[in-house]
Amino acid sequence: MILQYFGEADFEYLKSWADSPEFLKQWAGPSLSFPIEDQELIKYITNANHSVDSNLLIYSAVHKASGQVIGHISLAAIDRDNRSARVGRVVIDPEYRGRGIGLRMMQEMLRIAFQALELHRVSLGVFDFNTSALKSYEAAGFRREGLQREAARFTGGYVDCIELSMLDREWAQIYKS
Repeated sequence: MILQYFGEADFEYLKSWADSPEFLKQWAGPSLSFPIEDQELIKYITNANHSVDSNLLIYSAVHKASGQVIGHISLAAIDRDNRSARVGRVVIDPEYRGRGIGLRMMQEMLRIAFQALELHRVSLGVFDFNTSALKSYEAAGFRREGLQREAARFTGGYVDCIELSMLDREWAQIYKS
């Protein structure tokens, strides 16, 4: 699996994976509307993916052997002064879920963040009911650092958002040893 910049050719994949308003909110929060429209995605990628000055890098995960797009991930709120960013909009093709793709996507995103961009801190949030994503993030080395109580409303009530982060020295200890 490799990460390559997300572009208009990838729109249909992302749109097809957002099969309900609840699932879209689970991985995109309030940043995208259901159903996702091309105009919204064009706005999403505008000014993104300029590695030197963008505060947003958006990627498609591509299966090496087949060339098929199998996932999506972004690195947002890139603050080059404080050397921090936030991972978001993580989703995997339903046919590839449960195969460790999320962990591999996150490991590659962390390599980009800490090695290529030389960031100090990377954070993310995950809703408490999304236990498979939480396990994947913790397996990648993220540490829990807080909880936003009743942060979002889903069918059945409010859910908590678990905040996680990783520092450059933690990444180096895990991935460079």
